[in-house]
Amino acid sequence: MPETTMHATNIFDAGELSFDEFRKIVINDYRIGYESRAASILGRREVLTGKAKFGIFGDGKEVAQLAMAKAFRKGDWRAGYYRDQTFMFATGMSNLKEFFAQLYAHPDPAKDPASAGRQMNCHYATRFIDASGNWVNQAETMNCSSDISTTGGHMPRLLGLAYASKLYRQNPELAYLKQFSVSGNEVAFGSIGNGATSEGLFFETFNAGGVLQVPMAISIWDDAYAISVPASLQTTKEDISEVLKGFQREEGTNGYEIYKVRGWDYVALCEIYERAISLCRAEHVPVLIHVTEITQPQGHSTSGSHERYKSRERLDWEAEHDCLVQMRKWMIEAAISSDEELDELEAAAKQVVREAQRQAWAEYHTPIISELEHAAGLIDDLATQSDKSYELRELRDEIKKAVEPGRAEVVSAIRKVLRLTVGDNSAARQAIQTWLGQQKELNNERYNTRLFTNTPFSPLHVPVVAAQYSDDARLIDGREILNACFDANFERDKSIVAFGEDVGAIGDVNQGFAGLQAKYGDLRITDTGIRESTIIGQGMGLAMRGLRPIAEIQYIDYLIYAITVLSDDLASLSYRTFGGQKAPVIIRSRGHRLEGIWHSGSPMGTILNTMRGLHLCVPRNMTQAAGMYNTLLRGDEPAVVVESLNGYRLKEKLPANVGDFTVPLGVAEIMKEGTDMTIVSYGSTLRIVLEAAKELEGMGINVEVIDPQTLYPFDKEQACRKSLEKTSKLLVIDEDIPGGGSAYILQQILEGQKGYYLLDSAPHTLCAKEHRPPYGSDGDYFSKPSQDDVVEAVYAMMHEANPGKYPAIY
Repeated sequence: MPETTMHATNIFDAGELSFDEFRKIVINDYRIGYESRAASILGRREVLTGKAKFGIFGDGKEVAQLAMAKAFRKGDWRAGYYRDQTFMFATGMSNLKEFFAQLYAHPDPAKDPASAGRQMNCHYATRFIDASGNWVNQAETMNCSSDISTTGGHMPRLLGLAYASKLYRQNPELAYLKQFSVSGNEVAFGSIGNGATSEGLFFETFNAGGVLQVPMAISIWDDAYAISVPASLQTTKEDISEVLKGFQREEGTNGYEIYKVRGWDYVALCEIYERAISLCRAEHVPVLIHVTEITQPQGHSTSGSHERYKSRERLDWEAEHDCLVQMRKWMIEAAISSDEELDELEAAAKQVVREAQRQAWAEYHTPIISELEHAAGLIDDLATQSDKSYELRELRDEIKKAVEPGRAEVVSAIRKVLRLTVGDNSAARQAIQTWLGQQKELNNERYNTRLFTNTPFSPLHVPVVAAQYSDDARLIDGREILNACFDANFERDKSIVAFGEDVGAIGDVNQGFAGLQAKYGDLRITDTGIRESTIIGQGMGLAMRGLRPIAEIQYIDYLIYAITVLSDDLASLSYRTFGGQKAPVIIRSRGHRLEGIWHSGSPMGTILNTMRGLHLCVPRNMTQAAGMYNTLLRGDEPAVVVESLNGYRLKEKLPANVGDFTVPLGVAEIMKEGTDMTIVSYGSTLRIVLEAAKELEGMGINVEVIDPQTLYPFDKEQACRKSLEKTSKLLVIDEDIPGGGSAYILQQILEGQKGYYLLDSAPHTLCAKEHRPPYGSDGDYFSKPSQDDVVEAVYAMMHEANPGKYPAIY
């Protein structure tokens, strides 16, 4: 099939080359670059003629990416942005047919391996999870982590991919993980546009990389604009490498090696990338390659034209300094090729690209036309025996006349047919209904699956092991339960690492890791700077490379500083790669109740609404938290665990199997049985509810208390519904704001479990106030649900149902 079959060759690895050998390498590079340019031009045309919805391309950056590809090796990683198509072609991690398949949103991962049509074009990824859920051998493949559209959003992940190499090199206990690394020799390549270097994620990542001294190579494609905004409004001094000069390493300091090179100078680019990446790989020194004087021949995207904001002088300069124009000129002047030879090469390249486009379009479009013809035939059959035959044939003609129809048009027409013929019980209508059911299943698989990887290694499949207690089990602080759990797991699995603010030397602010750095070393239990976004990115990159990170965010309130990485990158990873990539990082944090606005958060609604794709664990005590960590560390999906801030010094019994017992995700636990009302709560509030239940018993009210244990997944066995079958009344108690976590819980019970039909009175919620909790115990009492609030909320609901038996308190 037409695709890029000859990869970019590293001139400097080829030993003593003859001129003819050198010439062939250069000409092959030009061919790859020209094919990439032709693909950009044709891709834009396909969008403007209606075959694709949107296009964004890497034209103007071809030569720099050819040079970068020469330094890329098996085992290396890329975390880039959506301008790197030439690099992907040159390394063989993508090809022309896949380029066009993604442009058309082909929902088959065999055609678009990067995303199965779920991402816009030029969003690249390689599949490092096989069909059985196993890791591929990353040491023997070139690896590309999945792109995202947020222009600086991939940078924190880049830090983690590079940091993994440092751990593999410096920790001999990881030598057994040979499928992930060869002695930590892998470089993590990052790319970013000059405009996106204004973002905080870039600076946070850049600083962390300099502190950690990891093999991270950042290329900045500088075309002097960010869409229409010039560098003068983006960057101090209009030069990002000038701004970053303070990061240049000096004798006896950490830091970067910083290089600047023009994007149209093929020879200089090859030399700079060879020098920079060799240093980065050998010495684990991060490098910055600032590639300047890059052009963007087609503008930012198909959404507009750069002629609107670039001057005539700038456009003329770009035409002259187009990297392929300059490379062609140099090749002729250096007698590497001739005008005639290059004319022939370019004509052939255009044909190769055109043929790849035709094949990709046919493979995408032909099955849809087949489905359309079949649907039209079904409508015809129904029309022959229906009194709505005229309207039905109109619908048939409508889809048959559609220009470049998609599946949406076909399915929509069929749904209209069924609405139009309600009450018709003919075999022809039944055939349409059957076909629609089959299509719904197929389209659900195409467009709605893989929120989680759902492999056999999912934490949902981890066997349940009950906590065991000896007769003389010690009663110790909850923090000591966690400490014992982490100790046992670090001993069991050498790939587990933990890091975060204050995690290492002092063992975290609540002592869950106390003494463990001294026992396991500072490569496994590590302090970080105050940098929430890159703590998550560090964990994500490590998890993608086979390690088992626990990334700690000190308080749940500060999770919001990392929300872009959590939501845009981590939570969507499995979905946007159609299960081709995974990053089973565990985010450990604490919240619910303590003191003050930024140390008592419970933003469950925020997490649930922005981080679908992560499990959300809300343990009521540290024993339950330990069981959840034991489960998650044996699974392969990401999760957030929110420990209860006011539970670390409460006494709990130490399980004899503290590192082995597991708490299943999505399985609710009935804490107290009752018949009058179902109360659903979690975390810190659960203790208050159980105390209130005792007082309510004295008032003749017997409540059933349910702890869902995890909010996502929520109560898979429908314990809440079964409880409502007894009680017919529902109260949800939540420390989030009104309509936060409680709204989600109500939706799950009333709609998801059909609990609405079991109620004999309106369901109620008892939540925190709309503002954040003020400082002090009084502030907590008047802002979050208290025992008094719980008792009176339950009593008010009982009064509403039976005022004679339960007269009003107030």
